[in-house]
Amino acid sequence: MFEHTFPRNIVVLGSTGSIGTQTLDVARRHPDKVRVVGLAVNGSLDVLAAQAREFGVRRLAVGNATLATDARVRGLLIPTLEGVCASQKLPAYQASLDFGDQAVVDLIHHEDVDVVVNALVGAAGLRASYETLKAGKVLALANKESLVVGGDLIMPLAHELDAAAGFAHYLMPIDSEHGAIYQCLLGEDPAEVAKLWVTASGGPFRGRKREDLRDITPAQALAHPTWNMGAKISIDSSTLMNKGLEVIEAHHLFSMPYDRIEVVVHPQSAIHSMVEYTDGSVKAHLGTTDMRIPIQFALSYPQRWDAPVKPLDFRQLGSLDFQAPDLETFRCLALAKEAGGVGRTLPCVMNAANEVAVAAFLAEQGSYLGIAECVEAVMNAHVAGGAGGVAAVESIQQLLELDAWARREARANLR
Repeated sequence: MFEHTFPRNIVVLGSTGSIGTQTLDVARRHPDKVRVVGLAVNGSLDVLAAQAREFGVRRLAVGNATLATDARVRGLLIPTLEGVCASQKLPAYQASLDFGDQAVVDLIHHEDVDVVVNALVGAAGLRASYETLKAGKVLALANKESLVVGGDLIMPLAHELDAAAGFAHYLMPIDSEHGAIYQCLLGEDPAEVAKLWVTASGGPFRGRKREDLRDITPAQALAHPTWNMGAKISIDSSTLMNKGLEVIEAHHLFSMPYDRIEVVVHPQSAIHSMVEYTDGSVKAHLGTTDMRIPIQFALSYPQRWDAPVKPLDFRQLGSLDFQAPDLETFRCLALAKEAGGVGRTLPCVMNAANEVAVAAFLAEQGSYLGIAECVEAVMNAHVAGGAGGVAAVESIQQLLELDAWARREARANLR
């Protein structure tokens, strides 16, 4: 059973991405409290090598199994390494290097692991989240799809662990919005919560209408005004799909009905989210727009460590603006809320279609407005009976099979 002791041994899945590198920065700032014992990437061998050297990590995994024969592996950690194979021993670092999806999951199960930071991109993170909680480890979750696709499987595991431990801690959200709501709920009676307010910056196209977005390029959509994020999540932020995914996450994380979760556009991004209570009081979480703050809190709770960034200066903040999201222009938010409201397997289909449509747009094989059109077409096909129609979520395997069907359907509906 997990205890509130330090240092905590962490595994970082997706260590070379935005969340992963910022997690390592938190570990770098607090070496007496955070010890990195495992790193996983999809294919960034060179960056993985540098991270392993700096933190002295003994267990490494590369999700892309085809890289096992890559010439760069020979010198990944030791220039004189002879031969390449799974579980290749690297004596100078007492480390092992494995390849494939199973290798990534295997990092979770070592006895000395306390916390798993899941910063994997897309639906690939679902299995890792499930295995983390099954193994009784704390899940610091940055992978949205784990709850969007598999919330009906993930949350019961987290609730069971929390009940046995006597405190809610086994699933710590890393998202700035959900981390903010988590903190606003600390010490409060859930029965007295009237509404969750999830804030959105509005992305690079805030204020534009649908006709203004017809010829949008990937470069334009990637230019987020507030946050520095990876390509996929940046596109999701520009379409407001990201906010739709967060609404579904909030529903699962905080057991909140959809009609009590609201999205509000807040361009300054100073307020990361709010909780409204039955007596009319509202708690808002404010702070500098830097992901290291929610990452650090997920690793430090119930403690608070020294700020990893310069605190927000309210004297220089200026105004705080709010407006309702434009659901007609940004159809992805409306589609995500619809999928969440129906629930069961529809969010899985919606998410898979979005991943395919976004990837096509980034590769200039689909249009910006076509992202929502593709997602809607695949959702409609599933509701109409495709892949057996909308059904209760029963297993990881069921979701993986449905994900594969939705991706095929999405590729046939690129616009």
